[in-house]
Amino acid sequence: MTDLVKDERQNKTGASSGPGGDPGASRHVQLRDADDVVLSVEDLVVEFGVGGGSTVHAVSGVSFDVRRGETLGLVGESGCGKSTTGRSIMQLPKPTSGSVRLHGDNLGGMPSGQMRRARRKLQMIFQDPISSLNPRRRIADIIAEPLRVWGSSPDARKAKVAETLEAVGLDPQLVADRRPHQFSGGQCQRISIARALVLEPEVLICDEPVSALDVSVQAQILNLLEEMKERYQLTMIFISHDLAVVRNISDRVAVMYLGKLCEIAPAVELFDRPRHHYSSLLLSSIPSADQDATTSAARLDRSGGEMPSPVSPPSGCRFRTRCPAATERCAVEEPLMRQVGDGHFVACHHPLEVAEVVASGAEGSVERSADGTPDGALRPVALEGV
Repeated sequence: MTDLVKDERQNKTGASSGPGGDPGASRHVQLRDADDVVLSVEDLVVEFGVGGGSTVHAVSGVSFDVRRGETLGLVGESGCGKSTTGRSIMQLPKPTSGSVRLHGDNLGGMPSGQMRRARRKLQMIFQDPISSLNPRRRIADIIAEPLRVWGSSPDARKAKVAETLEAVGLDPQLVADRRPHQFSGGQCQRISIARALVLEPEVLICDEPVSALDVSVQAQILNLLEEMKERYQLTMIFISHDLAVVRNISDRVAVMYLGKLCEIAPAVELFDRPRHHYSSLLLSSIPSADQDATTSAARLDRSGGEMPSPVSPPSGCRFRTRCPAATERCAVEEPLMRQVGDGHFVACHHPLEVAEVVASGAEGSVERSADGTPDGALRPVALEGV
């Protein structure tokens, strides 16, 4: 195939006490001054009905905000609800309850015409670049479609498509008249990025944008996203199960488990000093220089306890069934977000202390067995296919 690539606002409740008397505990993670926030999510709930009258609690009361020009990484294992969170921000599907605000305007309460205008500022790229493109249409038509919807003239559309293709590193003369099946996965993801950027949005939600690509291509796409962020002054939400990727691309990182936010902090702070036991577990699953991928995979597969079902999540803290620090309080009282550092929030009744994190090499205070995995129930499951 011809190579076509050219080369936290303060806590809303201040020092007030949440349930159980935790000072500063709150359901909301309000980390920034209001004027600096582009996107704000509050008490987001997404539920799906399944057979037998049961309900899947995919997202349960998630709150966070994203500052202008920031990249927020959203991580967690399979089924934690991070992709559903990203899609519900786009109102695809609409949240069951809660609010998503773009510059203070609630997307959920907008009339269709106003929502249509808001979507011009809010775009998304998906995990599988090939299946997200219409196989019957030319690349030029795929990228120009948003411009056509907004009434741009044919000449203006053609010029803008060429400009955007060049921006993502593709030659318009070689690309425009071809169809998606004629391109590699990496090239299709560049096309998907071009389609998302053609309207020059303010917010770009990236849902596992490199997980379906070869490792060599992943780096190219990540570099491209960084370049596009600077060129178009983007605010980004980057959803991924690859912790190394998230660490490199994110300004802040939010950790999800079973529909809930566990921890949110500046990227360097979270990776160096995780305060939630689940965050520590995730970080301990990253292969180190003296540990090969086989060893890491074996550790991930030996789970000491099954992840609970989102149909019937545990009471209180949802992580308590796998946490070695769980107490009776964890079973009856849901931990709320509380501030434990500068921009660092954790939802845990018994958060790890900084001294414990440093002493254990950023793997928390959990005692470990001979093979290096934590004793007790704190054993990770595979992060593949999130």
